[in-house]
Amino acid sequence: MAGEANTDKKPAAEMGENCVHFEHKFFGSFEDLYFRLTDTGEAVAVIKLASNEAVLGFDGIRREFMLTDQTADGQMLSKVAEGLQFVRGLRVGDPLPKEILTREASWEPSERHLRIARQRLTMQLVTWLTGNEHIFTSSEELMQIAEDPQVKKNVQLAFSEAAEALGLGRENREQVVLYIETLAKELAYIEAERDIYAEISRNDEKVQGLRRLYSSDRGMIETTDQVARLYQRALKILVDYFDQVDAQTGEILAMLKNIDNQIDYIREVRDEVHRRLLPWEDILPVWKTVFVVKSEENIARIRELYQFLAPRFMQVNEWVLVTKRGFEQAKKKPIGGVMRW
Repeated sequence: MAGEANTDKKPAAEMGENCVHFEHKFFGSFEDLYFRLTDTGEAVAVIKLASNEAVLGFDGIRREFMLTDQTADGQMLSKVAEGLQFVRGLRVGDPLPKEILTREASWEPSERHLRIARQRLTMQLVTWLTGNEHIFTSSEELMQIAEDPQVKKNVQLAFSEAAEALGLGRENREQVVLYIETLAKELAYIEAERDIYAEISRNDEKVQGLRRLYSSDRGMIETTDQVARLYQRALKILVDYFDQVDAQTGEILAMLKNIDNQIDYIREVRDEVHRRLLPWEDILPVWKTVFVVKSEENIARIRELYQFLAPRFMQVNEWVLVTKRGFEQAKKKPIGGVMRW
């Protein structure tokens, strides 16, 4: 996985432009240096100093070593910052994510997601043929309809009629099959992301249940209310992207006529949703084991979830107040473990 240690350190010249590499000796001075994003989305370098970690913002590194955008290292820092939108972390020697190099994805959907995308487009073509074009957002509904004998008979006819409508001639229906396959490969990523969203959405039931459970607990009610509200906001942001891509791909003939533009649009949504889903990788496994009961462990889970949601989904004015209050409290306590440069 990108971000894991690279033990075979090579000179920058051997790594190539598509790998993380720097000329300045600073970047090779620490064995455990790696790059990641903070909870607020800032790109930072992290190095170990004895038992502590030092977190160095990219702006500070640029100023300290005069790495402007005209320098090779300055340009590489920009690429790393952009690449961190798509992977959890990067180290020197790691390949840069494909999203910023070729517009391809740095991850792969499953065969199941490809099959769903293919069937979704095929069924959309069949419903276009009957004059009642329909987008299937439920994979269960899609599977049932796809197995209908009459629908199967209409598939080949739909490909032929689409070829005619596109000016290819009915005999060239294989070209339409190729178009569908091309689009399905792109939409498979959206289907994979839709599944992750569904898992996040299912956890909302637990969040709302815990909110009700702690509604009379003065020590927890404010936190549970905020978590429930922020969780709803997170779901709304994600579902809006799926609604947008469904609307954009709602007319199958328009998609097939403008296939290159459609691919560009699907990839834009794919990358934006992936960027937003990536931080949930640590949250989802934990919440699979959460049950709606009162417990010290669940109190800890709720507070951890708040710390995850707040910097990402609070309104700017709310977040300013929270961070200001946190700063005032921090001044009263000794700080250990992490140093900020």
